[in-house]
Amino acid sequence: MAKTPFIIAAAAVVCGLAGNLSAQTALRDQPDVRDGIIYVGMAYEISEQCNDIRARTFRGINFLQSLKRRAAELGYSDAEIDAYVGDRAEKRRLEDIARAQLALLGVVADDPETYCAVGRAQIAANTRVGWLLR
Repeated sequence: MAKTPFIIAAAAVVCGLAGNLSAQTALRDQPDVRDGIIYVGMAYEISEQCNDIRARTFRGINFLQSLKRRAAELGYSDAEIDAYVGDRAEKRRLEDIARAQLALLGVVADDPETYCAVGRAQIAANTRVGWLLR
């Protein structure tokens, strides 16, 4: 599939800006943050597989920074975010979710045109994934 693990790049950016409050629920169970990382991963995967579509890098970085702020608002500490970002099993889990969602949308592994078709549809529908692409 992707040449590099896309969630690693996305999750690495999420690290760093959270406050020092204690959270009740595991960060992996916070849909605002988790789903945002998945959307970035889906957009990245599409941009890597379809030569006609590019990721909106600046927009993606700003979106990931907003996920950091959201984690802070939810009360997660830097250490909690670092632990979440560094969890390899969680990265693989998020990659699997992103790829499964892409497959549900019509992506077929090793068929770049299906990535392009899904990417164009996401852009046209102005979904969160499409908003991260051009």
